[in-house]
Amino acid sequence: MKQLIDCAMRRAPADLVIENARIFNVFTGETEEGEIAVRCGTIAGIGRGYDALARYDAAGRIILPGFVDAHIHIESTMLTPEEMARLVVPHGTSAIVADPHELVNVCGVQGAEYIAEACERMKTDGVSPLEVFLQLPSCVPATPFETSGARLDGRATAEELAKPTFFGLGEMMNYVGVVAGDADTLEKLEAAKALLKVADGHAPGLRGDALNAYLCANIANDHESLSGEEIAEKIARGMYVQIRCGSSANNAAVCAPLIDENNFTRFLLCSDDKHASDLMARGHLDDALRQLVALGIRPLWAIRAATRNVAECYHMRGHGAVAPGYVADMVAVDDVKDFRVSAVWKRGRLVAENGAPKFSANKYLPAAVHDTVHVAPVTADTFRMPIGTNKARAMYVLPNELITREEIVPVTQTDGDVVLGDDLLKLAVVERHFASGNVGRALVKGYGFHGGAMGLSVAHDSHNLVILGDDNAAMARVVALLKEAGGGMALVGKGREEVFPLDVAGLMSSASAEEVAEKTGHISAAARGMGVKEGYDPFMTLAFLALPVIPHLKLTDKGLFDVDKFCFTSVEVEG
Repeated sequence: MKQLIDCAMRRAPADLVIENARIFNVFTGETEEGEIAVRCGTIAGIGRGYDALARYDAAGRIILPGFVDAHIHIESTMLTPEEMARLVVPHGTSAIVADPHELVNVCGVQGAEYIAEACERMKTDGVSPLEVFLQLPSCVPATPFETSGARLDGRATAEELAKPTFFGLGEMMNYVGVVAGDADTLEKLEAAKALLKVADGHAPGLRGDALNAYLCANIANDHESLSGEEIAEKIARGMYVQIRCGSSANNAAVCAPLIDENNFTRFLLCSDDKHASDLMARGHLDDALRQLVALGIRPLWAIRAATRNVAECYHMRGHGAVAPGYVADMVAVDDVKDFRVSAVWKRGRLVAENGAPKFSANKYLPAAVHDTVHVAPVTADTFRMPIGTNKARAMYVLPNELITREEIVPVTQTDGDVVLGDDLLKLAVVERHFASGNVGRALVKGYGFHGGAMGLSVAHDSHNLVILGDDNAAMARVVALLKEAGGGMALVGKGREEVFPLDVAGLMSSASAEEVAEKTGHISAAARGMGVKEGYDPFMTLAFLALPVIPHLKLTDKGLFDVDKFCFTSVEVEG
């Protein structure tokens, strides 16, 4: 503190002065020309004429606070933490609130510890280029209606959450359990409250009394609203609403008309699930900011959603502003329309410039995140679907959404197997943690794929194998390829077999970001060539068809699940 004060009073030189800067004020929306003095990784002053040990000429660029992603799963990038940092930091991201929900569902708490240790090893002289505020997943598994690789009950959650490893409690997807007053669910939330740690939300469709009840559990935010009316109600009830700009889901256009001068401090930017190819092609939160401004949102309101609002929601003292006493996490941009990033500082250290990282880190890959795919033998007959009625319940996947709707379709069968027609496909979820032999089967309409099978070992949130196809033998072959690869993405049909391994827990690749982007893009394009329609990400949309906490029909390894009724249902329809 004394060093900062001495620097501010010009009794001691700054470690760094950024000169010729236009400094954006997130408290007023005004821009001030001047210099920024940094001492001990903290902003000591804003003014002119500071002595400094080092100087940086901003050449008239605008200096913003470092961007903070309010909710992201690192696993969704399919990259290791080191490779993800190499992609996002040059786009202005200085910190993320990370929920390692996917890894913990596969590997248990060791999955979260892997993320924490990998990030710790990225530090140079105590400073990491990307600060990770790690959440403890709250729903492992997401529901009791599926098989995951691990289980964290209320007592285990309370014990783990008390550790300094965890900054808060991850998204509470079991909103049904919260509203019902389930004892084990509330034990997790009571622990977060007692420890003064923020609990994240996940409550699609929750309104009225149910929303009131959910908020009584001290849950701070939500990123899963289904309508503008729902978002407005959540804001009015005191929640922060996360504007999600991800690869599979984007609600910026829904949120934008709702943001005004009275409520703009209640919106946060997050990506939730963002793929490596998207990060390389479009950027990270800089891309989200571009989207918001293009939708007519004032620059101040958009920038606040990626900086100060996040810091306020999560009680990140010293983050989210370019002001004295704040951490010197800063981003230089040409303007507040295109948000082209030219330089990024983390605690006063230049960590990226002109789109390139100025750091490197060796990958940390412990044994706990390898050898995670254990599947009982399957054959083509495994995927036969005898249906004894002339009508069936199918999942229709809504384009550009994570939700599905129920459609009743006419069906026939031949030799004890359903006849696929009218854009119908089979969907299977194959248990992959304990080789139990569980296989859930359903029908999907609207995806467009034909002529074989495709599948992957990323299937939110328990991450069993999810397989889509119109050929039983091809579906069995996809399972075999995924097992041999230790997890990944696979495609079979039209005389081709392709697989891209995800050797880290069946969720991520140890390859470089460039290789991941290239090869996932290639196999996705191949799936698109087999008919996958626009509006669906070939593989990642598929990954969400196994998530039984987002309406309306989903499939687990135990069967077809009605999310609205929160119980299993039948593919067959009587009458």
